[in-house]
Amino acid sequence: MSYRRELEKYRDLDEDEILGALTEEELRTLENELDELDPDNALLPAGLRQKDQTTKAPTGPFRREELLDHLEKQAKEFKDREDLVPYTGEKRGKVWVPKQKPMDPVLESVTLEPELEEALANASDAELCDIAAILGMHTLMSNQQYYQALGSSSIVNKEGLNSVIKPTQYKPVPDEEPNATDVEETLERIKNNDPKLEEVNLNNIRNIPIPTLKAYAEALKENSYVKKFSIVGTRSNDPVAFALAEMLKVNKVLKTLNVESNFISGAGILRLVEALPYNTSLVELKIDNQSQPLGNKVEMEIVSMLEKNATLLKFGYHFVGQRLGNHHSSAQ
Repeated sequence: MSYRRELEKYRDLDEDEILGALTEEELRTLENELDELDPDNALLPAGLRQKDQTTKAPTGPFRREELLDHLEKQAKEFKDREDLVPYTGEKRGKVWVPKQKPMDPVLESVTLEPELEEALANASDAELCDIAAILGMHTLMSNQQYYQALGSSSIVNKEGLNSVIKPTQYKPVPDEEPNATDVEETLERIKNNDPKLEEVNLNNIRNIPIPTLKAYAEALKENSYVKKFSIVGTRSNDPVAFALAEMLKVNKVLKTLNVESNFISGAGILRLVEALPYNTSLVELKIDNQSQPLGNKVEMEIVSMLEKNATLLKFGYHFVGQRLGNHHSSAQ
């Protein structure tokens, strides 16, 4: 009965009144006591496993430069730990000296008897091949001499060398010089219908603007002397191909057109091929090695159009489909 009496005392208490009478520090202490924390729960962040113990009054204003100076001064004042065995600078052991590599003996020129030297100087490739096989000295001959000797009917030992021979030393070929064609000057000569200008080569000039290439196609419509026009590797695209197709419908002099290694799609190639029936002078057209494959459908349309053409003699393109390539060859 005494326990129930004790409960009756607290049943009618006003909790809001009690909390309102507490100070801020007492409320913070009560909140920490009532927090249900689980320090063993690894799924909770570290800040939620224990009570907050970092609420402290600042010791002073934060000054970064002063803090860095203090840390540097503290590090300089820290004394290093003394060595148990003091360093005396004494050298012990032997100084390592690398072994000298043996020098390759210098091969002196061998002097033979005059008769042998004359015989070797006048020996044919087949005779040198036989001598090399007998002596086992395969490096006596170059690659070219060996195969020339194998083709000779006078060679005796055709299996002695086992194709182990000295390779032929080839001279390095220098890179091709950049195209020195003046783009603007050549365009003006085409517009002026220069009779001395019969071939225009703009290959591998990558900085030609697309409007300039279209201006070339427009100028060729009225030109009566240019017979070869090549724009390989000039980053030409479909608008340039469309302009060239319109040029082919009008031009009656051009014989060779080369647009290989560019960015012309199947639509641009088809426009070029569709313009061939209107042209009676073009005998060679090269369109291979574009940035993207044309596809089987475009190739079939190209073959069907080429069958109706009567003037084109050379068509530079590698068909992906073997049947289309054979069909195109038979059509020519």
